[in-house]
Amino acid sequence: MSFPHGEGGAGPSPPGGAGAGAGAGPTADDALVVREYHAALARAPDMAVAVAAIRALTGVISRSAARTMMGLERELRDAAAALQRRDPTAVSLTAGCELFLRYTTRSTAALEDVEDFSAAKSRLIERGRRFEQTSVRARAAIADAGARFVRGGGAVLTHGYSRAVLALLQRAASGGAHFSAVVTEGRPDGTGQRMARALDELGVPVTLVLDAGAAYAMASRRVDLVLVGAEGVVENGGVINKLGTFQVALAAKALNVPVMVAAESFKFCRLFPLGQLDLPVESKPVDVAALLPRSVRVDNPSRDYTPPHLIDLLVTDLGTLTPAAVSDELIQLYG
Repeated sequence: MSFPHGEGGAGPSPPGGAGAGAGAGPTADDALVVREYHAALARAPDMAVAVAAIRALTGVISRSAARTMMGLERELRDAAAALQRRDPTAVSLTAGCELFLRYTTRSTAALEDVEDFSAAKSRLIERGRRFEQTSVRARAAIADAGARFVRGGGAVLTHGYSRAVLALLQRAASGGAHFSAVVTEGRPDGTGQRMARALDELGVPVTLVLDAGAAYAMASRRVDLVLVGAEGVVENGGVINKLGTFQVALAAKALNVPVMVAAESFKFCRLFPLGQLDLPVESKPVDVAALLPRSVRVDNPSRDYTPPHLIDLLVTDLGTLTPAAVSDELIQLYG
């Protein structure tokens, strides 16, 4: 996605004035932006987390009583910080907030000379909505670019539920490619079952396998492409995605099966993990915990990191990229 050329403390700013400072606690304005973010996701379940954040931040501009561009920019930073405090481990939420803030920073600099501040604010709202629309169109661009990689008569293995992956496979199926899908179960949240149902509705023959059976399925069912989404694409071209993506990619590498990632460019983030321990820590509950002795510790992180050497291509709304090209795109997005 090519955004037009034009980051966060805590607590709201008084109109046109300084922020409340890093020590301030949550406020009514913080709660409102968080409510709008969740409301956007509730109204449109297929909306990406980053797009919901963009919508909520555009609402902050609409409500702002700031009298200067600097004051407005500070309010946006505070609102973005409130969203990120709500879910500090959500990589795509952080990436969406940072990219939108960078975009509006460029825009406010360009609008400093506009004499009528209300007119300048209206332009920012318009640009924010355009930004959101561009984000929504990203999935269609990915589908257009990636459908050609799905070979007729072949089999695609997916892990987790990804709207971008589903759009790509839908485009391939509607374009006449007859392929089958192998879908991992996606425990503990059942995302693989959700993906299997969605693909079945498209008329794609689907086989559901246990997460631990991904390598077996690749070897025995002649899978010729692994296609996964991403919660975040990091600076070196690796991806952060649902737990198990790393081991699926390792198995694919060993079996000489290409790995392709479908991801919108608003998921590109300025992170450079070197390994699994560099990720934000979040553990999901599992249904076996109640059956175990209390002394047994259950560790179930929600995501893992797949390094770039295990990824062949990334299909994005910016085009089809090698992992090595991601850093250049980040410079364009944030530079």
